[in-house]
Amino acid sequence: MATTSLQRRYAPHNACFGCGPANAKGLRLESVPEGDGCVCTWTSQKHHEAFDGMLNGGILGTLLDCHSNWTAAWVLMQRAGADTPPCTVTAEFHVKLRKPTPSLRELKVVATPTEVKDDRAVIEARILCDGEVTATCRGLFVAVREGHPAYHRW
Repeated sequence: MATTSLQRRYAPHNACFGCGPANAKGLRLESVPEGDGCVCTWTSQKHHEAFDGMLNGGILGTLLDCHSNWTAAWVLMQRAGADTPPCTVTAEFHVKLRKPTPSLRELKVVATPTEVKDDRAVIEARILCDGEVTATCRGLFVAVREGHPAYHRW
């Protein structure tokens, strides 16, 4: 499991812009469990820039959101002792852009749970570039039930 991302293992046909392996034009981030949370690495392309040499803030938000959401799904799956993760959605999400993030460089996204209940998790995440934190977030992610549009989307 350590080398297979959660997205490839549990949602290979997902077309989400941020984390869907099936979206050829998406960011295709890959979250891998590590310790209490998950990590991923990702490298931008020129078309992800806000201006020359710097990454767009919306792209940073998408990386944090999708990676945190998968971290929540993983944590809830582990808590329940389930074989597959629940479909989780973002209920609340706050991003802090701490400093400009250079483009065309490998980024590391680290997410960890701070509160976990049966159907929800609060996740804190950060983006690092060359070891420096450039953006952070805190979000609430909730497992959805039958009848919600995201139910069984994976």
